[in-house]
Order: sequence, then C-alpha cells, then structure tokens
Amino acid sequence: MQLRDQLSEGLEQIGLPFNVQQIDQLEAYLCLIQKWNETYNLVANCRNDLLLTRHLFDCLSVLPLVAVGTPSRVLDVGSGAGLPGIPWAIFHPGSQFTLLDSNGKKTRFLFQVKVALKLENVNIEKSRLEFYQPKAPLDIIVCRAFASLSSITKRACNLMGDQTRLIALKGQLPAAELEELPLPFKALDIQKIAVPSLREERHVVTVVKKECT
Repeated sequence: MQLRDQLSEGLEQIGLPFNVQQIDQLEAYLCLIQKWNETYNLVANCRNDLLLTRHLFDCLSVLPLVAVGTPSRVLDVGSGAGLPGIPWAIFHPGSQFTLLDSNGKKTRFLFQVKVALKLENVNIEKSRLEFYQPKAPLDIIVCRAFASLSSITKRACNLMGDQTRLIALKGQLPAAELEELPLPFKALDIQKIAVPSLREERHVVTVVKKECT
C-alpha cells in the first residue's frame, strides 16, 4: 500500500477529517524525517511503518480528545522531531503552535519543516522549559515522552494559568506519576486511546491547576 493510502486509512480510523493538502503535508513531513534522521538523530527507527504507527498516528489519535479551540496558543515541550506539534498544526491552521526544544539540531530541523510545509502557524524556540517565557498566555502545553508528570508540572508551573491545560501523552497508565502529582495540580481527565496498527497501551492525561504556590 502506498504511503498516501496508509495515511488516509489511518486518519479515517482515528476519525479525523482531512483534505488533500493535509495528506501532502503529512507525506512531505515523514519524508523529511527519513531524509534528515541520521543527521539530526530525530527518531530511533524511521521505517515507514514505525513512523506511521509509533509516531504520527500515535500523536494524531489524541487530537479528537483534546479539543484544540480556534484560535488557541499551544506549546509543544521537548518537540524533538516535531511530534506532536507539527501534525497538530497541520490539522489546526487557525491556532498558533510553538515548538520548544533545547537541542539546536532539532530546532534547525523543525525550521526546515516549517518552511517546507509552509506552516505559518508554527514558531520554533530553542530553550529549556524552565527558561521559556511566552509572549502571551498559553491555552495548551503538550508533551510526549518528555518527563514525569511531577517534573513537567514543576517546570511548567509559571507558564500555566487558570485556563491552561497540560496534555501528557503516555504509554501505560502512569499510576505512580499520578499519585506523585504535586499540589496545586490535579488530573482533570485520563483516557486510554487506540492507535491504528499499534497494540501497545497509550493514554492521554490532562492536568490543570488553580494557582502556583
């Protein structure tokens, strides 16, 4: 099956409406990862099937549950190869996405992707999370395979307002991490997600706070 057909089939299983331009962008994005993976050390394995299931579909399967409003300001922490920020930006052109990473190689790759895919709603920032200062309040902070919930919330505390949601993409249900979640943070929602062609467990945890102390 051709890559475009695999993309279309996977998006239909996820339940995401899509158009030809979005398929073009996703296909170009995956090709860029494969082209530059050895240079920038983007993902552990860039085979087509693994890129689709473990990375792209893994990120997009969460999207129907997140309710990204338009417009929203979204911060992708430890973006790496642009996951989930790039795919999310493709499907939400009316929202602003900032891809944050402290690795210069990764941010250079992300800039190439932004230009190649003509993603005007994407900004790239080279910084550590605890040093980042957004220009405007954030609606969503998303992280994938970044750190424990306790570590993330402590480092992102000053970035989170009363309406900010922290979306953490996890594998197995992080029961221990949830128990160690410090005040004033709380898990607002925990959902198990199904990823096309992936048998491993995946969960999405939504964390909110009332104030930082």
